[in-house]
Amino acid sequence: MRSSVSFPAWEPIYEAICSDLGFDRSADETARDVAGELAQPFDHSRLSHLDGATVAVVGAAPSLSTDLAGFDPTAVDAIVAASTAADVLADHGIEVDLMVTDLDKNVDTARRLTHGETPVAAHAHGDNIPTLREWLPEFDSEWTLVTTQAEPRGPVENFGGFTDGDRAAFIADAFGAADLEFLGWAFDDPSVDPLKARKLRWAEQLLYWLERRRGERFGLLDGRRDSLAEDPSMFSTNKPK
Repeated sequence: MRSSVSFPAWEPIYEAICSDLGFDRSADETARDVAGELAQPFDHSRLSHLDGATVAVVGAAPSLSTDLAGFDPTAVDAIVAASTAADVLADHGIEVDLMVTDLDKNVDTARRLTHGETPVAAHAHGDNIPTLREWLPEFDSEWTLVTTQAEPRGPVENFGGFTDGDRAAFIADAFGAADLEFLGWAFDDPSVDPLKARKLRWAEQLLYWLERRRGERFGLLDGRRDSLAEDPSMFSTNKPK
């Protein structure tokens, strides 16, 4: 496992996200504490196969089914799926090694995966407290990695990242992935509402930060870097693209 993003490094970025999107940090902290009462410490060895691996980070863009036509799952060592991407992959007969979700959609998929001994990173934030209370007790806690975007506490961890997709990349990085590949991503999805569009701008900004930390260049950011900031805490989706 490599050295993941520390909270002191993440906190100014998190504050910038909250300010830009009008989110309440105290609500995130309440969600973290609720989740902490329902969680148990996650055994990191359950994700040891990510260490040194080529990891496909699969997003839930509408293009995913089309993208999978050219994807060879045997060409990667592990697959980390964001949210409903896990269902699309399953429909194509492809198993995931980790599902990353804030529980706003296919929660039963996440529950079922944990009971099948596939890890799920379940994210706690200010808008999903009722869902946490309802569903986390239904998960197999030994296979549930509970995360927060606020300061980590107890069994609730923070590896960086904000949306399910970019958080999946940050988790793969934290657990030692040697190479990250991306499919099923669409930063300019015209079907999303304005808030989701702003979240996607933050997702690409955070991936830009991650690629610089790793000394890599992610292909999905080609042609987009000029609109991004080297310091994400200075980034705002209100700036011109």
